[in-house]
Amino acid sequence: MNFVSREPILEGWSNDKKYRVTDENGTRFLLRISDITQYDKKRSEFTMMQRVAVLGVPMCLPVDFGTCEEGVYSVLSWIDGESAETRIPQLSEKEQYAHGLESGRILRTIHSIPAPASQEDWAVRFNRKMDTKIRNYNECPIKYPKGQAFIDYINANRHLLEGRPQTYQHGDYHIGNMMIDRSGKLFIIDFNRNDYGDPWEEFNRIVWCAQKSPLFASGMVTGYFDGPVPMAFWELLALYISSNTLSSVYWAIPFGEASVNTMLNQANDVLTWYDDMTNPVPTWYLRETEPAFVEKE
Repeated sequence: MNFVSREPILEGWSNDKKYRVTDENGTRFLLRISDITQYDKKRSEFTMMQRVAVLGVPMCLPVDFGTCEEGVYSVLSWIDGESAETRIPQLSEKEQYAHGLESGRILRTIHSIPAPASQEDWAVRFNRKMDTKIRNYNECPIKYPKGQAFIDYINANRHLLEGRPQTYQHGDYHIGNMMIDRSGKLFIIDFNRNDYGDPWEEFNRIVWCAQKSPLFASGMVTGYFDGPVPMAFWELLALYISSNTLSSVYWAIPFGEASVNTMLNQANDVLTWYDDMTNPVPTWYLRETEPAFVEKE
């Protein structure tokens, strides 16, 4: 592909170099370039994006993949729009909830791709991950005022991991990795953390959604289940959020004081929503029967 312009994109946490590029016909694309050592990982990521795209998921469509002097590249379709993180809080309550419903339905479609049969048992894998996070948190110089509540909830609920199914995961599914195009349609972006695991674990980043728009977060859960939400989901989600929150503070330290404060504030929000991890259903959740503006079929 021949590009006549290349503009750097600085947003995001990925180590990839990202550019908005334009070809000689005036068509814009997203160009991602990674170190050549990431070739196998990026090839797998691109292949899986092709599988997701076939399912009809609205997303940055995979266009081209290969190597160049700068490393390994992938070319994706360009979405002309605005970050959902910015746009959705500006919308009406009905629109926020509707986009949440759609995001949940999209996620359910993504999770229709099964994990390989060779995948390690989920309980073994995730217990090991939680043990590492608890150890790192205990060694971290910065602690949450009520951080022990997360550890206590984890240790009391490890049994919930037994027998959980595994599917393909987007890997970083939240409002910050979604866009609203000029026509108002929701799109999913940034599959660079894709993985396999318990599909319900994919909701562990819903805290970012709930902070921006509780209606969107509520819609995401309701849309995913398309019916009553099982209590087992909420109990497991509280476990996954406890684990994720526990690791966030030491993860943020290299990024500076502002990032650390963001995670400290987020942990405080989580503890408030879950009544110090004593109630598995967060206070931000609006049940499918509650929003008065939801149209009944």
